[in-house]
Amino acid sequence: MSTETAPTADRVAAPPPAGWEEARSRVYAVGLAAALPAVARPLADIDGSTLAEPLTTRTDLPAFPTSSVDGWAVCGPGPWRIVGRVLAGSTPAPLTADGTTVEIATGAMVPEGATAVLRVEESTIVDGLVSGTPRATPEWRKPGEEAYAGEELLPVGTPVDPAVIGLAASCGHDTLRVRRAPRAALLVFGDELLTAGPPAAGRVRDALGPAVPAWLRRYGCQVRPSDVVGPVADTLPAHVAALRAALATADLVCTTGGTMNGPVDHLHPTLEALGADYVVNTVAVRPGFPMLLARLAGPDGRVRFVAGLPGNPQSAIVALVSLVAPLLAGLQGRSMPVLPHATLAEAVPGRGDHTHLALVRLDRAAGTASPVRHVGSAMLRGLAGADGFAVIRPGTRGEPGDRVPIVPLPLLPGERSS
Repeated sequence: MSTETAPTADRVAAPPPAGWEEARSRVYAVGLAAALPAVARPLADIDGSTLAEPLTTRTDLPAFPTSSVDGWAVCGPGPWRIVGRVLAGSTPAPLTADGTTVEIATGAMVPEGATAVLRVEESTIVDGLVSGTPRATPEWRKPGEEAYAGEELLPVGTPVDPAVIGLAASCGHDTLRVRRAPRAALLVFGDELLTAGPPAAGRVRDALGPAVPAWLRRYGCQVRPSDVVGPVADTLPAHVAALRAALATADLVCTTGGTMNGPVDHLHPTLEALGADYVVNTVAVRPGFPMLLARLAGPDGRVRFVAGLPGNPQSAIVALVSLVAPLLAGLQGRSMPVLPHATLAEAVPGRGDHTHLALVRLDRAAGTASPVRHVGSAMLRGLAGADGFAVIRPGTRGEPGDRVPIVPLPLLPGERSS
């Protein structure tokens, strides 16, 4: 590795680590303050986005009375003489005379003057006349039964999923205003990393370069292949150049490794050289120590963010769920993520005065969480079989039967948690 370092005088003692919950709140607030601009997008292109304005209806829903069954729209008492047929998509003439009826299909507009709809399976036809007894409950949907024109159905900040897209279409929308998706980049630090083949000869395979972009996409980010750079040479000039280039196009740059203050850890001097200020500089959480989030203004005045993830793979993912997830929620104009809870099925140790994020597998039917094995900071085997992290607060340990918060691993955009 290179022995080039920042001057000793530039290296100052790190501040006390922020509490885990405090850090999450702090990064969410700065993300929300820098929320990305709203853009109009076709419905086909907004899955995984966030509403930038309330979703309202353009008409009543339904916009006109529609039959909920196949049958007969009748006028007055029966038997009824058949005077026509109404199919979905057509506008029927009014029924003006008692004793008349039109055949009607499910979803078709009920003609003006109809007093009831008789189900086809509950009707008979004799000598061209329809007979039967309509049910007491009307067999059609009234205008505005689901919503009235202009009614707010979903508020600003609602994540867009297929159900929201379908609702918007039913309301008559072709486009919606949503928050622009965050653009993210990744810089991989570490001369010891291999990008292909098995680890050997003192060098380890880079697991974060392929994995972190996939996690970021699940949080709603755009990450292009060209946005992933590394390994970046372990020199200060190389770090400064790589971070400056990434910040030219990205809203968020994640880095892996270099968050300590060792002889080849250049992230802190790089942030100083670029004029960044820390939102969070180290968090009292294990695993995941140390992590950071910094911000700086670009030439256009817009704020960019740098998330420093530890080099150990599981610690890096802890940093993602701890700092990057709430930051991105803010940037997308969403609410602060609310953590679900589960009951511990087994004991989970505490980590002293640090929050412990313990990998767990969930039994959703039972509502329980069980710790998994192979959970060292450098390990990914446990993560691959886990659903999220149980939060064990500082100064405590998790006992069987305890209800604890769960930090879920992110789903694909548009997926709902079960």
